[in-house]
Amino acid sequence: MPQAEALDIEQAGVGFDLTEEQRFIRDTARDFARREVDPIVEETDESQRFPMEVIKKAGELGFLGVIFPEEYGGAGLGYLEYVLIITELSKVDPSVGISIAAHNSLCSNHIYKFGNDAQRRRWLTPLAAGEKIGAWSLTEPGAGSDAGGTQTRADKVEGGWVLNGSKTFTTHGSVGDTCVVFAVTETDAKKGRNLSAFVLDKGMDGFRPGKKENKLGIRASDTAEVVMENCFVPDEHLLGKRGEGFKQAMTVLDGGRISIAALGLGIAMGAFETARDYTKERQQFGKPISEFQAVQFALAEMSTQIAAAEVMTYAAAVTMDAGQDVHLIASEAKLLTGEAAVFCSERGVQLHGGYGFIKDYRAEKYYRDAKICTIGEGTSEIQKLVIARRVLGGRKR
Repeated sequence: MPQAEALDIEQAGVGFDLTEEQRFIRDTARDFARREVDPIVEETDESQRFPMEVIKKAGELGFLGVIFPEEYGGAGLGYLEYVLIITELSKVDPSVGISIAAHNSLCSNHIYKFGNDAQRRRWLTPLAAGEKIGAWSLTEPGAGSDAGGTQTRADKVEGGWVLNGSKTFTTHGSVGDTCVVFAVTETDAKKGRNLSAFVLDKGMDGFRPGKKENKLGIRASDTAEVVMENCFVPDEHLLGKRGEGFKQAMTVLDGGRISIAALGLGIAMGAFETARDYTKERQQFGKPISEFQAVQFALAEMSTQIAAAEVMTYAAAVTMDAGQDVHLIASEAKLLTGEAAVFCSERGVQLHGGYGFIKDYRAEKYYRDAKICTIGEGTSEIQKLVIARRVLGGRKR
């Protein structure tokens, strides 16, 4: 069913005063989501089809290079604008939201943060301009939360490296043009100091997509394995210094967690809006069910969770834009917002009753899509560990 009128910062009463430009960017993303994404949501979800045509149009609007300087093909905007865009897209289809997020905050951002000027111009520029799609491969079948347990190897040879191994759960693994891959280069080093990051191009000998995953939610987002079999990678494809891949990954994931917070915020808002409007229309016992106190309490709880999630997500984005340490607040925002997305989407199904269990209504899709927010880019349990270590270590907020 078509999306309802979107909840925004002003409606929620959250104390962020958007500039005229930021409101324009938000409204542009909102209009794009309704016009280009909304009509195909059911089709792409059911068929698990990656909506390449939508992603290309998003690139034309600058959505694939939101946070990068114009000199590298980007839009030259900040994380707050980026969060506004991801949130609006995710209200309509989290599959599109997570694709835009992974492209920006993981692959492209890694190259921007740790690549040299030549690498940025070679790989980041077409990514930011929307001409190519990026992927980022850290997770392996045996190395998820324990990223330091990576088994993929990169052996030094003359002029470059030979990579062997496989990665799993890679967003854009089968459709991406450029992929950042982590591999062990320092076999004698301790965990956390043994990885390096490389840029791989689609079509390189020995580099190919593997199994495409059949997922519970965000089914239109491409998630697949990537496989390296004696894949030669020239020296100029190494990002930053060898042995610093794990440190780079943790920095990149800080921004990625803000992205997932924006994704979760959009899901929570979308679930709330569809549930609220449904309760106004659905008649039982001679009146709309929105007039029953139990329903009102559920909507009140959902609205409160969204308000808290909004504050945390936008605060994390503002902190990032200020150039301050976001490690703690990014984890807090992701934890809070991911759990809020699951809560609101579950309540949304319940408020729809039996209709929440069928695909004629969007409620069940939000419910399926929301769960990734408590898993991807660090589970809720990992976020709690990150937060606890920071607060117990006496770090200032």
